[in-house]
Amino acid sequence: MEVRMAEHLGMCFGVREAIDLALELAQHGRVAILGDLVHNPDVVAEVEAAGAVRVQRPESLQTQTVLLTAHGTANRVKLQLQEDGYQVHDAACPLVKRVHQAVAKLVAEGRHPVIIGQAGHVEVRGLVGDLEEYTIVLHEDDLGQLAGLPRLGIVAQTTQPLERVLELVAMIRSRFPEADLHFIDTVCQPTKDRQTALHELADQCEVVVVVGGPESNNSRKLADLARRLGRPTYQVANAAELQPEWFAGVRVVGLTAGTSTPDPVIRAVQERLKTLG
Repeated sequence: MEVRMAEHLGMCFGVREAIDLALELAQHGRVAILGDLVHNPDVVAEVEAAGAVRVQRPESLQTQTVLLTAHGTANRVKLQLQEDGYQVHDAACPLVKRVHQAVAKLVAEGRHPVIIGQAGHVEVRGLVGDLEEYTIVLHEDDLGQLAGLPRLGIVAQTTQPLERVLELVAMIRSRFPEADLHFIDTVCQPTKDRQTALHELADQCEVVVVVGGPESNNSRKLADLARRLGRPTYQVANAAELQPEWFAGVRVVGLTAGTSTPDPVIRAVQERLKTLG
C-alpha cells in the first residue's frame, strides 16, 4: 500500500514556539500551564515529563511561574494573574494574537463583534473574555441572533475552514443587507495550507488518515473536509489507533496531520501504514 503525504501537514510554528517556551521554563524551575498548552496528548505528555504542571483554573495554581496556552487568553486573566503576583509568560500563537487585535479594532469602530467559531473552545473563550457583548456563530441557525444589529464586525477562529467561514459571511450579508458589515479574515495561513493540500491529496488516494488529538479542532476539520471530498477518513492520535481492517484492498492511502501534531508521531503513523500495506 502506497502512503502519500500531504504537501503541508503537521505542527505549525506557533505550536513549536509554545512547546519550546514551556520546555525552557521547565528547565529553570517549576512552571504551571493554565489549561492544555496545545491539543495533542503526546505534546502534553512531553511537557509534563519535563516538569511542567497543568492546571485548569487559576485558583489551583501552586507555582509562581505561569504559562498561558498557545490558544490565547483574555487580557483580564493575564492582568489578574500579574496583580496576584504571578510571573506570567504568554505562549499564544502570534496568529491568535492577531485575531485579538482584529476584534479590538472592530469594537473600536463601534461594531458588534461576531466570532465564527466553536463556542466553548479555549481560543474562542479567550477572544470573547474581554468583551462586554458579542455573538458566536457556527451554523446558519445561529444567525438570527444578529437581527437588528446595525454595525457588525466579523472574525473567525483561526482553525475554522475558510470555505465555511466565507459561506457564513455571505449568508450574513444576504440576510441582513441593511447592516454595515466589516469582515476580517483571521483563519491562519497554516490552517489554509493544510486544507488546500488536503484537497490535492484527496484526488490521489482512496482513504485518508488524519493524525491529531481528539481535542484538536483543526484536526477534526481536516477529517470533516476529507469526508466531504468523498474519501473514507480516520482520525487517530497515534499509530497504535490504526486498525488493519480500515485498509483492506486499499492501494493508496493519504496522510495528513493537524497543526499540533509532532513530527515523530506523524512518522510513526506513516511507518505503521507501510507495514499494514
